[in-house]
Amino acid sequence: MTTASVDAAGPVPVRVVLPADPLLWHPEQGVVARLWRRRQTETGWVYLVGLPSYRDLEDGGVEAAEYRVWVRAPDHMRPVDGVDYDQVPTEPLPPAPRKSVVREVLGKRRPSGWVLAKVREGRGPARAVLHAPDCGRHPRARRCSMCSAPLDVAENPGTQLCTLCGCAQELTPLLHGSDHITDS
Repeated sequence: MTTASVDAAGPVPVRVVLPADPLLWHPEQGVVARLWRRRQTETGWVYLVGLPSYRDLEDGGVEAAEYRVWVRAPDHMRPVDGVDYDQVPTEPLPPAPRKSVVREVLGKRRPSGWVLAKVREGRGPARAVLHAPDCGRHPRARRCSMCSAPLDVAENPGTQLCTLCGCAQELTPLLHGSDHITDS
């Protein structure tokens, strides 16, 4: 058998296994087609092959043509003896994006900002609770607004800082500086 000599830009022969039809051919028989390129996908390799075909001409004639289609390998492909497939243009699966080690350890990032939930409205000192936007305790049914100056709001005696979402743990050191730290 001879080795097909094809430059890197040209196709190489490959056997395409056709669907089984016992009346017409044996299931392992196939058609020698031209292999144009290979591509790795999430589910395996696919090959772009050119199958021999015919095309009708406008003048009523018929001419030889090629029908190109992607087929699964190795289910529908068999190598032709003596053919070197190393020169076939190959598209490997791109590497998966690396996940940041910081994101792996800390998890999903919390939305930025703070939400002020009004607890009581009307006369008297306003009562409110400052929450993180993703806090499960802030009442979505009541009037809430994004807080543009969380430290100013947190200094108000009528405002509580939520301990569930970490608002109190994050803002208390900013409000009181280091005066809450004691030597033990």
